[in-house]
Amino acid sequence: MGQSDEALDHLNVLLHALPVENMPMTLSELDGYLTGILACPDTIMPSEWLPHVWGETGEADFPDQKAAEETISAVMAHYNSVAEAMAYSLWVEPIYEVDPNSDETLWEPWVDGFTRAMSLRPDAWERLLDQADEETQATMIFLMALQDIYTGRSKFTDDEIDQIDLEAPDLIPNCVATILHQSRPELSRPEPANLPGMPFKAGPRPGRNDPCSCGSGRKYKQCCGRN
Repeated sequence: MGQSDEALDHLNVLLHALPVENMPMTLSELDGYLTGILACPDTIMPSEWLPHVWGETGEADFPDQKAAEETISAVMAHYNSVAEAMAYSLWVEPIYEVDPNSDETLWEPWVDGFTRAMSLRPDAWERLLDQADEETQATMIFLMALQDIYTGRSKFTDDEIDQIDLEAPDLIPNCVATILHQSRPELSRPEPANLPGMPFKAGPRPGRNDPCSCGSGRKYKQCCGRN
């Protein structure tokens, strides 16, 4: 499930090739953005959301037709990969950036991408917030609180922010799954196909400091959790 490391590396290179002065999305921002697009209760067509990937101007300024086709194709391939993961289990594996100095997981770009997607359909998200159950409402409020931390508008104390910073990478996938149950009910399966009578539950994900399940002996955040 999901794209290969080679495909993601190629997409990352293509995004970095866009004019930096336009402030195009990074891979992590794009991943959060596409997740938000697909989690939205309303359908948003690529013709509307694609220009925001290229940057603030909405213009990609591709050097030639080949570069345009290659970049758009790579973005759409990742869009389809996220959509496939959602349809399979409502579970997504966010692509986080990693601080090269501290090796810490950076969830902020991903959340920024997700909330930028929400801003394309504020009325739809507001309706969902009004109609959702308490768990989903709390989840949506938490994601918006994460964005406030990222933008410096949070009213949490420094100690509270430090704790949230540690927990956010592991909480975000659960937040997305909770939201999808409400925003995209057509994706929900009341019973897993191989476990009759059991309620749906997203599969476990290793903690950021837990040993990686691949057997490398490294921490999850330093191994498979990087992607």
